[in-house]
Amino acid sequence: MNEAELATYMLELRQEFPILKRTVHGKPLVYFDNGATVQKPEAVIESMNAYYRELNSNIHRGVHFLSGEATDAYEQAREKVRQFINARSSKEVIFVRGTTEGINLVANTFGRQLAAGDEVIVSMMEHHANIVPWQILRDQLGIVLKVAPVDEDGELDMAALNAMISAKTKLISVTHVSNALGTINPVKQIVDLAHLHEIPVLLDGAQAVPHLKVDVQELDCDFYAFSAHKMYGPTGIGVLYGKEALLESMPVWQGGGDMIDHVSFEKTTYAGLPHKFEAGTPAIAEGIGLGVACDWLMQADLAKVAAWEEILLNYATEQMQQIPGMRILGTAKHKAGVISFVIDGVHAQDIGVLIDQLGVAIRTGHHCAMPVLHHFGVDATARASFALYNTKEEVDIFIAALNRACDMLR
Repeated sequence: MNEAELATYMLELRQEFPILKRTVHGKPLVYFDNGATVQKPEAVIESMNAYYRELNSNIHRGVHFLSGEATDAYEQAREKVRQFINARSSKEVIFVRGTTEGINLVANTFGRQLAAGDEVIVSMMEHHANIVPWQILRDQLGIVLKVAPVDEDGELDMAALNAMISAKTKLISVTHVSNALGTINPVKQIVDLAHLHEIPVLLDGAQAVPHLKVDVQELDCDFYAFSAHKMYGPTGIGVLYGKEALLESMPVWQGGGDMIDHVSFEKTTYAGLPHKFEAGTPAIAEGIGLGVACDWLMQADLAKVAAWEEILLNYATEQMQQIPGMRILGTAKHKAGVISFVIDGVHAQDIGVLIDQLGVAIRTGHHCAMPVLHHFGVDATARASFALYNTKEEVDIFIAALNRACDMLR
């Protein structure tokens, strides 16, 4: 597709998002906070409504009709996720609350088997969710946390990462796409490098799955975590993918219903995968909604989505660079649709508040990525992040709003 054809196709998809028809402060909504959460198509919203209208029941343990239907819908969603990321088996798809819980699950199972002096490598550009769990293990178990640096373009220093690997390295845990910089990391290269040393790799895919085709078998990663609400699905549900043999070897984390086989006061035995890691009543409607989001994105065609978002990224970047005092953080050669920026003499929060009055929603603050922002010498940035339903016309509105805000604040 050429650009005009892509624009027409994305406008057709845009019509499926009811919230984009509303106004804020009397202006048409321009929603550029997609890195925080994306809006939901009607199909996802309706799937959750339909569950509560027609299927509402607990799953897995009920023998009545509604429970059977709800269980089937929920497990069909798991299969849809398996297809979406091309996992080998649905046993490798663990439903969690989101990327954060997925990483914490690995830290509290795989990580709890580490010993003092064992090393975990992360990168400087990580979200706090891929920093704090390892710091907790460092403080409690005495593991060593190593941090691979980034260069001034926001690209991971692969030579430095390679040099950090030692006989004590037990895990490399890095983001696929930086939420603060937009950098797309060379994750396949990282996995191949780690596996030369028989080191497993965990990838934070929260910002990757809405923008890129992810094939966990092709990547050969050992763990991959992502959230539904970043990929046009509901909040409160996400996925931890793990290779079956690794998941089998890991101890249970949370105890309760559905993760057990037999319970007595003398001994409890545990269910097999994936239920071993899914204690209690899950987010059933949300799981079903996630499955629909997977279907919707596969039908939308992620290759077309990536091509359109690259057009928006380049168009917005070129215009933003014309604004006096503009500094964009993260200029990697391979980027997703994220622009994190500061403007001389203007506080990021003030920018966000003022352009909101003009109908433009962006994110301001540290983006749960304080270390990498401090590396670039700032405490906060403004961040515009794009989704498939955004348009060039919205970019023009955003640029005009930025210029007006700068005129008012300087």
